[in-house]
Amino acid sequence: MIDVIKKIRDIGIVPVVKLDSSEQAVPLGKALIAGGIPIVEVTFRTDAAEESIKKLVAELPEIMVGAGTVTTIDQAKRAWAAGAKFMVSPGFNPNVVRWCIENNIPITPGVNSPSQIEQGIESGLSVLKFFPAEQSGGVNTLKAFAGPYGSVMYIPTGGVNLKNMCSYLAFKNVLAVGGSWMVKPDTIAAGKYDEITKLCREAVITGLGFELRHVGINDPDEDAARRDAARMEELFSFTSKPGNSSIFAGVGFEFMKSPYLGKNGHIAIATYSVDRAVAWLANLGVKTRPDTEKRDSMGSLTVAYLDEEIGGFAVHLVRR
Repeated sequence: MIDVIKKIRDIGIVPVVKLDSSEQAVPLGKALIAGGIPIVEVTFRTDAAEESIKKLVAELPEIMVGAGTVTTIDQAKRAWAAGAKFMVSPGFNPNVVRWCIENNIPITPGVNSPSQIEQGIESGLSVLKFFPAEQSGGVNTLKAFAGPYGSVMYIPTGGVNLKNMCSYLAFKNVLAVGGSWMVKPDTIAAGKYDEITKLCREAVITGLGFELRHVGINDPDEDAARRDAARMEELFSFTSKPGNSSIFAGVGFEFMKSPYLGKNGHIAIATYSVDRAVAWLANLGVKTRPDTEKRDSMGSLTVAYLDEEIGGFAVHLVRR
C-alpha cells in the first residue's frame, strides 16, 4: 500500500479516464507513458472498464492501473481481480472502504467535509480524494482542513485543470491531483494519442514548476562574503541579510561564508515538490545525494542536491 501511495506522489498527476471500448486501453496507456505519466484511473462509468484494466495490466506492466468511480463492493472485487492496484470512489462508502481495508487494497474515498475526513481517519486512512474539488471551495478549503487535520493528504479531483493544478500541487497536504483534461473522451475516441502525450508532458512540467530560486557563490571566508554582499547592496540596492552559514544579497544571491558544495558554488532550483522532481530526474538518469536531503515533519523532501555539477556549480532542489 505504501509503495502505491509513494508512486502516486512521485508522479503527481492521475489521469481519470472514461473508456467506451477496451480496444482504446493499450494505445491510451502507451500515450500516457510517453507523456511521462505512467498511471491511470479507469473509471467504472462504462462496461468497458473491467476489460480495459485487464488489458492495461497484461500488456503494459510499466503503468500503474487503478479503478475509479468504485461505488460497490462488487465493482471493487471485479477491479481487483482484473489487476487494479488501487481503488478510488467519488464518496465515502463505508462498506467499500471496509472491504478494501480488510483486503489490504489501497483506496482513496471522496470527501469534502470534516465529518467525512474523520470517517477516513477513523478507518485508518491518511490519503483521501477531495471531490468535487473546485465546487467544494478548492485549495482554500484544503487549507482550512489542514488546521484540525494536518496529517491528512489529499488528491483533489473535479474541476482541476492545467490552469489551476499548481495552486493545489503547491500545497503541502496535496499528494497529487486527478483530472481528465489531458484524456478527454472525444480525444480518445478520435485516436489522437499524440495529442494526449503532448498534453501529459505539458502537465508534468507545469506541475513540477521549476524556477531559479538563487545562486550561491563560494567565498573563501566570512569577510569576503560580507564584502561581496555589501557591494551588491551598494550597486543594486539588494538588501543584505546575514545568516549562519551565508549572507544573502536580495533573494537571488547567496554568498557562502566558507566554500560548500560545487567548485564555484551552487544553483538553487525551486519546485512544487522535491519528491516529484527527484523522481522525474531519476527517469532522466540523474541521481541525488542522500546526505544532502532534508525533510519536513510529514516526511516530504524540502531540499536535495543533485549528484553532479553544471558549469562548476552544484545544483540543489528546494520546495517552493
